[in-house]
Amino acid sequence: MANTYHQIYLQTVFAVKYRKAQINADWKNQFFSVIGNLINENNCKNIIVNGVEDHVHCFFSLKPVVSVSELMKTVKAKSSKYINDHDLTKERFEWQEGYGVFSYSQSQIDNVYKYILNQEEHHKKQNFKSEYLQLLNSFKIDYDEKYLFHDLI
Repeated sequence: MANTYHQIYLQTVFAVKYRKAQINADWKNQFFSVIGNLINENNCKNIIVNGVEDHVHCFFSLKPVVSVSELMKTVKAKSSKYINDHDLTKERFEWQEGYGVFSYSQSQIDNVYKYILNQEEHHKKQNFKSEYLQLLNSFKIDYDEKYLFHDLI
């Protein structure tokens, strides 16, 4: 679109179903590259994708013509298909339903990038559940905890 200017930076966070530790260190970097490419293929600009064995953080620039929900639907579906097609896990891989999405200004890009880059160190001190609740609370997002985390039955 001519004369349409934008600056939309988003971080999305989503977890492996039941928060199982299924993302293996042996292939996670390649897998995160696949997710970054999926973001780029959907008319957005990937900045960084990183995470640990049970969840992923994506930081990207969103084009205004792209729906966040459609982007996440595509990224989650195609990335889980990638894992399953390549037999990277012993059992079927699935993402948990839903995701968190958080917006940032230009001045915050460097800090968010470093935060996502250092996920392994960060998670030596804080688990995913407390990290996610902290994000929701710091962004003042109303939530019902019974819908946030689905544990194994």
